[in-house]
Amino acid sequence: MKLLIEQEILTWRDKFTVMDESGNDRYYVKGELFSWGKKLHVTDLSGREVAYVEQQLFTFLPRYAVYAGGVLIGEVVKEFTFFRPRYTVEGADWEVEGDFWAHDYTVSRRGRVVVDIRKEWFTWGDCYALNIRDPADEIQALALVLAIDCAIAQQNNS
Repeated sequence: MKLLIEQEILTWRDKFTVMDESGNDRYYVKGELFSWGKKLHVTDLSGREVAYVEQQLFTFLPRYAVYAGGVLIGEVVKEFTFFRPRYTVEGADWEVEGDFWAHDYTVSRRGRVVVDIRKEWFTWGDCYALNIRDPADEIQALALVLAIDCAIAQQNNS
């Protein structure tokens, strides 16, 4: 299953449309404009929240809690490194590796690839393709990728 995330540029708050490979809307992602820390709400087409990403405040390095179906599935944490950024998922058995600056990385669970993330070039704004191997992992993989994207953006802005 393939999902595409398009970030709209020049918006006052985060707003994404997640589409399937046919270009049909699948999920909406909206950030809170006035909040302490970054917060993203992922909703299905009927407006029901299916996932939530929340920045943890007062931490030395970027840390984001990831919820799916109202349950904490893990926290994305940027590790302290000098040259290449690295991220771990605490509280879950997910492993993340690849080139984060190029948005070209893989998320695995117990050695099995769950999702590949690739940046789509030559698009207006940023567009990312998520190739999710098992449809049962769709919401968790999407929320995890959004949390990693938030951590990358936070690091780039500081």
